[in-house]
Amino acid sequence: MPSPSSPSSKVVLITGTSSGIGLAAAVAAAQAGWRVVATLRDTGRSDALRKAAGEAGVELDVRQLDVTDARSVAAAVDGVIADHGRLDAVINNAGAGHLGTLENESVADVRAVMEVNFFGVLHVSKAALPHLRATGGRLITVTSVGGIIGQPFNEAYCAAKFAVEGYMESLAPVATRLGVAVSVVEPGAVATEFVNNIGVDLVAEVAAAGPYAEALQAYLDRTVAQFLDGAQTPAEAAGAVLEALTAEQPAFRLQTSDWAREFTGTKLTDLDGSAVLGLTGGWVG
Repeated sequence: MPSPSSPSSKVVLITGTSSGIGLAAAVAAAQAGWRVVATLRDTGRSDALRKAAGEAGVELDVRQLDVTDARSVAAAVDGVIADHGRLDAVINNAGAGHLGTLENESVADVRAVMEVNFFGVLHVSKAALPHLRATGGRLITVTSVGGIIGQPFNEAYCAAKFAVEGYMESLAPVATRLGVAVSVVEPGAVATEFVNNIGVDLVAEVAAAGPYAEALQAYLDRTVAQFLDGAQTPAEAAGAVLEALTAEQPAFRLQTSDWAREFTGTKLTDLDGSAVLGLTGGWVG
């Protein structure tokens, strides 16, 4: 029988595990000895997750959880407690990409991005915190380098990630006082289904961009080249998530690569904003 402090007795709930970082983190955590509750909005899309777990020789508890639905979140967290008796960590990974600029989209579009990428994190974190306090657990959120540096045509997405970073940075000392360690993990370019999940026809998007077409095309050319040349694998990015989960004293902010550390460092030492705008201004021609 494992002791209460051994990894095999600890339970982690991870959101957004159908692909990418979430899938890789679920498998890595299980390999590290955690009991992993791997959640996704549509369990019909769990084939890749189950296959990866099988190939790694680990077991996952796969469950449905829609981060935008408070009832779904409550049911999932309550179910974990009922079936496993405890919750030691949460990894907020579920998110959705978005491409657009203010003049060409509605405020409702922006609200939808915030619902998934910001309020979804709050739904899960709020439901989990009482249980994390009971175990002295960890609250980990996968954000983005876009939560540090605003990026052209990613206004809504970056706004949501900025909001998550600010919320968790503010929550961290409060939660720590009550025994819960809070961390954010900041990936750069990762070769995942995330880009495909933006859900737009890029050619049509440029054609409909009006006065923004030239700048949008320049941004897309730069971004596609970055993904082709320097994207991490999901497993590489998940290494930072596992560090936040298992380190004796996890840092609040972890980047997933040297590139991400250099990129976010531009902002964190840029007191007047000129370095960031000088950098991102070159992305749009």
